[in-house]
Amino acid sequence: QVQLVESGGGLVQPGGSLILSCAASGGDFRRSDMAWYRQAPGKQRELVASISMTTRTAYAGSVKGRFTISRDNAKNTVSLKMNNLNPEDTAVYYCNGKDFFNTEYWGQGTQVTVSS
Repeated sequence: QVQLVESGGGLVQPGGSLILSCAASGGDFRRSDMAWYRQAPGKQRELVASISMTTRTAYAGSVKGRFTISRDNAKNTVSLKMNNLNPEDTAVYYCNGKDFFNTEYWGQGTQVTVSS
């Protein structure tokens, strides 16, 4: 059973930075595509950034140039570095993994609040 555990959320002022981390266990991390999603109150969950097993990355237009996704296969972790945060980035951020059989896994989410 794959487990994903996020950490690193919190309260940050506009213009600030945060790094989210997701630790994976119980699966074949190296052969999994990973991603970060977010869901703001009253809105649908949206894809923020993804990184494939071959380290190909993709970003939502609203975060391109501000967020960076990376993975460490030795530590079974995927990170999201978020710079120049603004209030519109406030949401619960979820780690997502899709394994070789296209089975998806989700973390429990971590709250990010951008406010002065």
